[in-house]
Amino acid sequence: MGILAGFMVPHPPLIIPDIGRGQEREIQDTINAYRKAAEEIGRLQPETIVLLSPHQTMYADYFHISPGRSAKGDFGQFGALHVRMEASCDTAFVEHLGALAGAKGLQAGTLGERERKLDHGTMVPLYFVNQYWTEYRLVRIGLSGFPLIAHYRLGQCIREVSEALDRKTVIIASGDLSHRLKEDGPYGYQKEGPEYDSRIMDVMGRGAFGELLEFSEDFCEKAAECGHRSFTIMAGAFDRTAVKTERLSYEGPFGVGYGICIYRPGGTDSARNFQEQYETKEREKLRLQREKEDAYVRLARHTIEEYIRTGKKPEVPEGLPEELYRGRAGAFVSLKEDGKLRGCIGTIQPVRSCLAEEILHNAVSACSEDPRFSPVEQWEADRLTISVDVLGDTEPIDSPDDLDVARFGVIVTKGGRRGLLLPNLEGVDTVEQQIAIAKQKAGIREHEDVALERFEVVRHT
Repeated sequence: MGILAGFMVPHPPLIIPDIGRGQEREIQDTINAYRKAAEEIGRLQPETIVLLSPHQTMYADYFHISPGRSAKGDFGQFGALHVRMEASCDTAFVEHLGALAGAKGLQAGTLGERERKLDHGTMVPLYFVNQYWTEYRLVRIGLSGFPLIAHYRLGQCIREVSEALDRKTVIIASGDLSHRLKEDGPYGYQKEGPEYDSRIMDVMGRGAFGELLEFSEDFCEKAAECGHRSFTIMAGAFDRTAVKTERLSYEGPFGVGYGICIYRPGGTDSARNFQEQYETKEREKLRLQREKEDAYVRLARHTIEEYIRTGKKPEVPEGLPEELYRGRAGAFVSLKEDGKLRGCIGTIQPVRSCLAEEILHNAVSACSEDPRFSPVEQWEADRLTISVDVLGDTEPIDSPDDLDVARFGVIVTKGGRRGLLLPNLEGVDTVEQQIAIAKQKAGIREHEDVALERFEVVRHT
């Protein structure tokens, strides 16, 4: 059977009358659209519902698929304990999905469950679905910190499992849009908020799923959305498939965007091979970038490729510019994959005999010892974008007024705690942000006073 349909839906708890207590009437268009989507699911009578929720267990480097034969939940945290539900789970689907994802190089499975109860990102959609159809089994999947293309690939796995098990399956991509539409909204106003909602509703309204992969992490973060990864997983399930799209509604009266669309698959459409198109474009971009890399970055790349292939740190090669053998300086090596940070380790002051050794040692650390990420694997090497920042001398400053996020990095110090942030980073637009992030990295609370230092860098790409 395979995928019968996909649904893009929001999950505002106040849409439940016992929680909204009349306030839900302000999003009546959303309620009407939700009912239409739920009626469609009732007509389709799916055996399995795959529900993608940002409020499920989430890890930076793992897709969590909820285990167990059944799951319960209630809206007690929203003052409606009596509104509760239970769902049986499709254990065979879960088992096959974890195995297939692993075989395709995706870290996914049932490990690391932190909360067995149904989350509200799952229960709000099921509140409507259950009014029209209850004879389904549920597969709950959380999101991850992986790049968007990994989420798209997981969607392809979902479709493959559905077809292999001959399941009548629908996918529900649960996610609100921007939370920054209004000053009096839950997160205030940011111009990227309405920009995101306008753009995402255009993309999803046209079923232009390839364009989902073009949204930058920085833009999505500033918009404070919570559904983009859900939508991208669902999109992957329709790769190479003609899709009939029906846009049902969009509203945002409370400062949060709510959008609902239905996707009905048609026949095969080889022109909608969005993963292949994206990866072809990325390979060409990386090829051109590698051709322009200078000696500093080539040294870091050679080191990383040798280390992940052999497990041993290579020797400093011959033929480098003289300043790499004679000079000494602190240096940071930063790795990105599909536009997302994959590792960053460095030294403020030189600790090696020469700059080449400094870069070589920090390149190994960036790919294997950054505590925020799992070690880089060999298959990822060609996908990495690498930069090397060589630090100038640090100098103490009296005030944040002496900083410039585009020119100076900052070091914050409180007792034995010290945090550093490089200059000219995507998403860091103000000195206040720069200092706050440096404090966070050092474990210094936001309100604590700190000593400030600044430094300049030479960035090699």
